[in-house]
Amino acid sequence: MDSIQFVLNGKPVSAPCHAGDLLADVLREIFCLTGTKEGCGKGECGACTVILNGQAVNSCLILMSQVQGSSVMTIEGEADGGGLSGLQKAFVEEGAVQCGYCTPGMIMSGRALLESRQDLTEEDIREAIAGNLCRCTGYSKIVRAIGRAAKERKEGDRK
Repeated sequence: MDSIQFVLNGKPVSAPCHAGDLLADVLREIFCLTGTKEGCGKGECGACTVILNGQAVNSCLILMSQVQGSSVMTIEGEADGGGLSGLQKAFVEEGAVQCGYCTPGMIMSGRALLESRQDLTEEDIREAIAGNLCRCTGYSKIVRAIGRAAKERKEGDRK
């Protein structure tokens, strides 16, 4: 058993686990952060997407040895002071939540995109969520929600 040190949702943590354990499992089983879903276990569905050092990654493919000294953000870290973040509000307001299973991963992919650039096109958004599968929708509402959050963030920066 190892002790992997990293920052989780802005707080330093130590995870008693094996270096070969998967990040998705550690998040759910050790830290009880169940917003990260495991859909396929192969990195193909995006339900387990988290942000690792600023990049959206499939946590079902990340070994804990890769997390040592890193920063991880899950959907639980997205909340803004206990309330919904602007991105989460946009998902609700655009009706982009559907059944909700893919929503945390979609939001994490959207967050990574919003943090990486300011001016977004629909193509940028569609490319950023290309690794996230949703069986409930045609993605239009999700794309609109991320676009809305980007627009509102940009307008807020001007104030």
